[in-house]
Amino acid sequence: MAEAKDLDRSREMARIAVSALEDKKGQDIRVIDISEISSLGDFFIIVSGGSLPQLQALRDEVEERLGHAGFPARSIEGGDDARWILMDFGDVIVHIFDKENRLFYDLERIWRDGREIGTEEI
Repeated sequence: MAEAKDLDRSREMARIAVSALEDKKGQDIRVIDISEISSLGDFFIIVSGGSLPQLQALRDEVEERLGHAGFPARSIEGGDDARWILMDFGDVIVHIFDKENRLFYDLERIWRDGREIGTEEI
């Protein structure tokens, strides 16, 4: 379980990521608080994009904004032709999908024990 100070840091990271995704017109942005159920991190952010260029733009914007805020990515999986991009920022993990792969992998169902929170709550 995350301590309050760590959770505040994670919330700030999540706010920055969600803002970047919204600015690049990410679709159906979901934030799942996994801090109580997993040691993987505090938040999963899941978003869809409508095309490969948009997926790349979402990835680039999140990486740039979090990096400028002092939160560099630990790893990013998924190149320019990826239809699922995984961005690991430690306590915040961002999943960027095309619509087909998002439906197929259905992370919202897999992580349903987490608490989905509205982007305005972060």
